[in-house]
Formats: sequence, C-alpha cells, structure tokens
Amino acid sequence: MNLLIVESPSKAKTIEKYLGNGWRVVASVGHVRDLVPENGSVDVKHNFKPKWQIMPGKEKQIKLIIDELKKADNVYLASDPDREGEAIAWHINDILNARDVLKNKNVYRVAFHEITKNAIMEALKNPREIDNNLVDAYLVRRILDYLIGFGISPLLWKRNLGKSAGRVQSVAVKLVVDREKEIESFNPKEYWSITANCEKNKSKFDANLIKHNGKKIEKMTIENKSMVDDILSSLKTPAIGKVSNIEKKKIQRHAYAPFTTSTLQQEASRKLHFSSKRTMATAQKLYEAGFITYMRTDATNLSNEAISEIREYIAKEYGDKFLPKQPNIYVTKSKNAQEAHEAIRPTHFENAKNELSGDELKLYTLIWKRTIACQMTSAEFDSVSVDIDVKNSVFHCVGTTRTFDGFMKIYVEDNDDSNEDNDIKLPALSINDEIEIKSFKSEQHFTQPPARFTEASLVKKLEELGIGRPSTYATIMSTIVDRKYVEQDKQHRFHPTTSGWVLISYLSNYFKDLVDVNFTAKTEDTLDDVSNGVKDKLSSLQSFWTPTNQTIESVKGITTSDIIDKINEFMHYHLFKDNNDKCPKCGGKLGIKLSKNGAFVGCNNYPKCNYTMKLTSNMNPDDSQNDEVKEKDLGENISFKIGKFGPYVTDGIKNASAKKYSIDTITLDIAKELLSGDKKKIEPVILGKNPETDKAIYYYADGRYGPYISSNRVNVSVKEKPDLEIAIDLINNKKSAPKKFVKRKK
Repeated sequence: MNLLIVESPSKAKTIEKYLGNGWRVVASVGHVRDLVPENGSVDVKHNFKPKWQIMPGKEKQIKLIIDELKKADNVYLASDPDREGEAIAWHINDILNARDVLKNKNVYRVAFHEITKNAIMEALKNPREIDNNLVDAYLVRRILDYLIGFGISPLLWKRNLGKSAGRVQSVAVKLVVDREKEIESFNPKEYWSITANCEKNKSKFDANLIKHNGKKIEKMTIENKSMVDDILSSLKTPAIGKVSNIEKKKIQRHAYAPFTTSTLQQEASRKLHFSSKRTMATAQKLYEAGFITYMRTDATNLSNEAISEIREYIAKEYGDKFLPKQPNIYVTKSKNAQEAHEAIRPTHFENAKNELSGDELKLYTLIWKRTIACQMTSAEFDSVSVDIDVKNSVFHCVGTTRTFDGFMKIYVEDNDDSNEDNDIKLPALSINDEIEIKSFKSEQHFTQPPARFTEASLVKKLEELGIGRPSTYATIMSTIVDRKYVEQDKQHRFHPTTSGWVLISYLSNYFKDLVDVNFTAKTEDTLDDVSNGVKDKLSSLQSFWTPTNQTIESVKGITTSDIIDKINEFMHYHLFKDNNDKCPKCGGKLGIKLSKNGAFVGCNNYPKCNYTMKLTSNMNPDDSQNDEVKEKDLGENISFKIGKFGPYVTDGIKNASAKKYSIDTITLDIAKELLSGDKKKIEPVILGKNPETDKAIYYYADGRYGPYISSNRVNVSVKEKPDLEIAIDLINNKKSAPKKFVKRKK
C-alpha cells in the first residue's frame, strides 16, 4: 500500500483516479504547522530556535494521515513544487517522525508540475529527498517575518499607528504612498499641437506639425495660445501642400513569452479585471483539475514535448504560414528563477474550454491563447511615414497596415489594441504630390501626473524591483487591502488610506530599511541564495535581524509627541497643500492626531480648543464637525455644494437641487441645465461595442438614480463614466432584465 500526501483535497481526488488500486491519496489542506503566535516563539539567543504548533483545525488532518499511514509501506510527500511546498513536506515529515510513526516506512519526496497521468507516473519513478536548502530558505523567511512582526507591531499598537508592519507588504504600501505624493505635487504644464486636415483623391487623413520656420516642433515646443496664433497666422486655408519625403518600411511584432505568475496576474487584471487573489485561486483550481501546469513560476521556458505538441496544433489549425521554421525560445528575465521548471501552460493543447465555465473558462482561455501564440510567427506591418510641406511649415503623418496576422490571429495584448491593431491607412502618395489642406486644428494639452498603481502595475513594479516572488504577489495585494492600508476605486487603482499614510510616515522616519526597496530586494536575493545553497541559514538571519533589532530597541524610547511631529512633517503637504494649517476656531495650528478610531486633524490648543476635522480614506480633508458643507467650483461662478438638505448647485443668485449627482459626477453643463430648469435629457455617450452581444454600451449621466450604463436592456449604476473594458465587465456580469409580460385572464 502506498500513501501519497498532497496539499489540496480536489488535487487528491484527481490524482487518486489516475493511480487506482494500491494507492491512497490524502490532503494536508495547506500548511499544518506554524510558529506559536506569541512573543518569544523564536529564541534568538539559541540559533533562532523556533517554537512550532499544529495550526488550529489541522489536528484532524494529521490524524487522518497517521491513520492511513498505518496501512502503508511507502509514503510520498507530494506538496507543491515551490519553497512553501517543500516546507509543508518538511513539516509533515517532522511531525510524523516526532510521533514515531515512520518506523519501517520508506519516505519519498515527489513534485508534480502538472496533474496529468503521465506527469504523475514519471514523478513517482524519480523520487528525491526533501531539499534542505529550500526548507532553510523558508525558515529564514518565516522567522524573519515573525521577528519583524512581533518586534515592530507592538510599537504600532501602543501609539495607534497601525495594525502591523510586514517586510514586503510595507514596501508595497510605500510605493502606493510615494506615487500619491508624486501626483499631489505634480504641476501640469500646458502645451499645444497643430494638425492639418488633409485630403488626396477624396481620401482624408491628418498630419501633425513637426517644423515651422526651420525650427523643429517637439511635444512641448508650443507652450500657449499666443504661440499657436502666431503659427496659424501664416497658415491660411484652403492651402495646397506638397509631399517632400516618403519612408516605407516593414515592421514585425514578435509573439509574447508564455505566462509567468506575474504576467498572468497582470494580464488577468487588464483583460478580465481579476484581482491577483482571484486569478491565483482560479489558476489553483485549473492546476488541481489537470488543465494547466503549476501556476507559481517565473520561468518562461516550455518543455520540448509541449513545444512539439503546440507546433503540431498550429500547423493543423492555422497552416504553415503561422508556424516558424524553428521554435520560439524565451529567456527568463528573473535573476533567480523559481523552482518550477516551466511557464504556465495548458497540459494539453486541444482546447478544453467545453469542459469549463465561469472564471475557470475565462482564465484557461487566456492561458491557452497566450501559450499557442508564443510559438507562432511574428505579425507583420507596412509602415509609411510622409512629410508634407505647407508654406513655411512641415507636417508629418504615419500610416500603418497589418499585412500578416501571425500570432495576433489569436492573441492581442492591450497595448497592441491601441497601436498596430488599429490600422491607419494613407492614400497612395508620391514625392511632389499635391495635398489639399482643408483646415488647421489646434488642440490644448496638459502634461499628466504619473498613473496610480493598479494590481497589475504594482505587481509589475515589485517584480522589476526584485521584491516578492511568484508565490507571494497575490498575498501582498490582498494583505494591504485587507489591513486597510490601501483601497481601490472603480478603475481598480490603489489609493492610500488614512492608515496607510500614517504607517508609512512612521516607518519612513524610524525604520528606513524596512521600507527601502533595495534593502527588501537584497533580502529576497539572500533567500534565493539560501535556496541555492550559496548562503547559510543562521548567518543570513543574523545579518538581517541584528541591525533591525537594534533599531527597534532605539525607537522604543521615542515619545509619542516626537513621532506625531515627524508624521506631520511627512504629511504636511498632503494635508495642507495651500499651507492653510491655521485653526478656523482659535487660530492655533492644525495637525494630525492619533486615536483608536483612526487619525484625524485637530488643533494644537486642545483641550482649550476642541476643533477637529475628519479625514476621508485617502486623507483629503473632507468633513469637518464645524463646517458640514462640501463644495466644488465648476467654473463660470457656478458651484456644487452639499448642504443640510442634500446636494445642490448655485450661481450665487439661484439654487437648484442636484440630488442625483455627487462631487465626482457633476459637470458644469449639467449644473447649467439644472439652474436653467431645462429638463432636456442629456444625450448618452457611446462607450463602444460589447463583443459578447455586438450591442453598443451607452453612458447616461442623468439617470433617475444617477449615472448609469446600459446595453441590450441591461442597466448598471456607476459613480462616473467608466472605461469600455470595465463597462463590458459590469454589463456582462449582470443578468438581463426579464421581459415584460401580461398576465392572462382566466
């Protein structure tokens, strides 16, 4: 009798079907043992000796394993093929040894990179011992996280600074806070563009000004309307331009590498609007059911067998034109690739979508398309760039036409959609051809601040910085949200909360290493070195813990008032951009205050002055107990306010109710109509087509209950006009309204 121990019950069922008689497969249901959750569970004076306990509820699983073990001769530890999986195998083996139930038993370690019969049988033929280097790396990570948590968290609790501080999560929060600081301090710069509306043989196209009076015109060259007027004064229409230069070239876009954990999370976020946690939970189900290979990896290579199978499929389904002469090879960019040996791919390449539904179908289809596409030929484009001389100016235009689909036949990235995938065609042109200029158009622009992080872009940034590993990204994302250090808006962008600002203010001042990206990346590199046997467990722990512990001890004596002063210094611009930090009640100085109910703004003359101001989750002053009116200047002396009886708009003379609107959704045009009493319905905006129904999606700013989107009799309320992809997701995930019917008379 053979006993096989895996992590997941669903994986256990799948594998037991493949193995048949003579095998019993049971699940540990993840980790079974962890450090005792109390101070002193790691004895730093005695080589960081850990104090373990069976996790709550897991004694039942241990008993099941021991009961089955009594009937078995051989034990196969088959937890997942990564660092955490190796740790689970080690923990189980250690527990069983301690309970003296492994006498006369053979214990093997096996790892499955895909749950298929062939892969399982092959792994069982090639068992190995538990990799102590991987276990040591896990121990360094777990002990270090424990020591930092129990060392710093009590300092946070004592002064109401936050719930906890994690080694990697704190860096992620700091990236979000730093980005918010960039956005707040950003000063937009004005610039203008000038476009010529051209026509040749009834074919219309636009060209952009690139030279005027011999001077090159770059993005920021035209700074204001006065400069625009000076240029346009010499460009009168109708005018005739002449083609002065034509450049033609062939462009290729190569297929993307198959998915790693990071790129899968990024694409699932962009295309499917899945959170990292949702993506990994769905991928776990697909892996355990045998549809995809192991989903925690930063390798981009594929096995020779997989490549052969993919190439056969491409030749059969798409023809030789789509099959490169030699397989496409991808090199892993990560400095220290994880233990899994392949990229994420389907286990078989005859599409299994008929066997799936819901999230599993969506994610499997994404993985399947990306994997097939990675072995297809490049997409090809014809690019034509043209210069057109008009009097003392030169206008430039580029036309791009896709001439061969290649891999884009089945897979298109988001950035492809907005570029080469949308062909821009020019008429046939030759040097000295005359071009009719119908008009000149000027457009004002402003530079934009850096974009807020989404889960996709934050995962990408962490990966670029070398922070975190494939198995940790989803946990990092969910942890910083669950602890309420960040929150996400309707566009899935991260905003730091009150708690996030306060936490990073404190850590940036007193624990610089903990939130320093280089320090954290160095820690990750050390863990990889321990995994590879390059560094020793104890020396690695000492090198990180000794200076961190010294910092913790030095910070304990700092007074709360000194800490608050540092936090106010860090957050001053965020709280008081116009330096208006005077108390409106007594003239004292306003600043951040800490309480068990969260941070707030208060007067330094307390208790003589009891003025306080609440803060919204993103820490913008929003609601004061002394002034209940919220206000937004809409322009043209019209304002939006929230008063005692709800939202309204006013021009200083006349007021009009605006109950259907908020500060985010009100516009000047809507306010004018409300003030004029004009009940004319505002025309809807067409966001685009829903690919599932081929019906248009409309945005209505003036619904009965506020803004909403609508398509094919499906309506969804929104706070503001969404992007097309978000609108598609909202519409497709809401059931259609039932058709009206008339009850029959009896």
